[in-house]
Amino acid sequence: MSDKPTPLSGFPELLPEQRAVERRVIASLSRSFELHGFTNIETRAVEPLDRLAKGGEVDKEIYALRRLQADEGAGDAGIGLHFDLTVPFARYVLEHSGKLEFPFRRFQIQPAWRGERPQEGRYRQFTQADIDVVGRDELPFHHDVEVVRVMLEALDALPLPDLSFQVNNRKLIQGFYRGLGIPDVTAAIRQIDKLDKQPADAVKALLVSEAGATEAQADRCLELATIRVPDTSFVERVRALGVEDELLETGLAELAAVVAGCQDAVNGHVRLEANLRIARGLDYYTGTVLEVFMAGYERLKSVGGGGRYDALASDGRTTYPGVGVSFGVSRALIPLFADGVLAPGPKVPSQVLVALVDEESRPASDAVATALRRRGIATEVAASAQRFGKQIRYAERRGIPYVWFPDSHEVKDIRSGDQVAADADSWTPATEEIVQ
Repeated sequence: MSDKPTPLSGFPELLPEQRAVERRVIASLSRSFELHGFTNIETRAVEPLDRLAKGGEVDKEIYALRRLQADEGAGDAGIGLHFDLTVPFARYVLEHSGKLEFPFRRFQIQPAWRGERPQEGRYRQFTQADIDVVGRDELPFHHDVEVVRVMLEALDALPLPDLSFQVNNRKLIQGFYRGLGIPDVTAAIRQIDKLDKQPADAVKALLVSEAGATEAQADRCLELATIRVPDTSFVERVRALGVEDELLETGLAELAAVVAGCQDAVNGHVRLEANLRIARGLDYYTGTVLEVFMAGYERLKSVGGGGRYDALASDGRTTYPGVGVSFGVSRALIPLFADGVLAPGPKVPSQVLVALVDEESRPASDAVATALRRRGIATEVAASAQRFGKQIRYAERRGIPYVWFPDSHEVKDIRSGDQVAADADSWTPATEEIVQ
């Protein structure tokens, strides 16, 4: 193939040093999730189109699959690439429920595909990291607190800018709107969810035209949406608005429990606030809702989100309620790479290049490399027996910190210039340089 390929917009590919960082991020997330007892699963890339179009996601551009050799005029195969990890997970629970123990705690880190217009932070192929707890028929509320805490701790361990978890509760806002007497509560939630894209006056007009609110009711909705605090003081501020409703009280109590239950997990790097404008427009959320924002990258909108869904998965006899949080790995990392905020990793995993004296001595160099690898030290042997100066420059270009000279049984740190006698059965590089 002689023609230079044209990049495909929206399908980002990382350079080796960037991929090294992404792999470390994924490994860190996996460790954090496993420490809390979440088990890893991987679902297939495709789902039936009718399932993908459920759950309030009909506006997403789904990539449908069609066999290249299909008959003329044949349509798609009835399947498409999943656009998130929640829909395939719901199907997975239904399909394998007889073999799972509930509550089922899973984490999933996989690519997804979404046919939308590519832009910064939004790609047609991207990697997500999700955690969920799913119960059978019922799921105690304490799991809402748990998944938020787990994601707080997991993201705190990553080399990212400061992160803000903005938490609300659908019962709180539904109860407030119901107590106000707004005719279409669901429509009101959808309009409030537009506050990060449209000015308050425009949202107020939509509350009147789409949700049937009076102007006075719309003003109260916007007043509720201005409440944003890092503690449970929001409870009294909401009650001071004078709206009474049983569902509102339940939502206040649940949101207060999440905020209070996460206080010892927040710090200067990750913080959490009760933000009563967060709504998340998807219909399947029924309680806790949250979005995660990254300092300096507010233009990306949220880099994570999730919440409680009490009826996302059901087989007609049994309902599987759940609560989960998703983090956009690609959405967060790729802009950080582009801006030079996130330092790239090594181009190669090798810590040691074993020099080659001549081709006849290659078995001796191979033996040194084998001894180092047996002890977990990533090692490669020089490709050819050039002058040692050229072999050292080769290691520098590849980012390999040590060069081993088998003829003199010495190893050189090419960063500092230090060269010492070494035994392949005992020498070890600095701890932080060992690839786990």
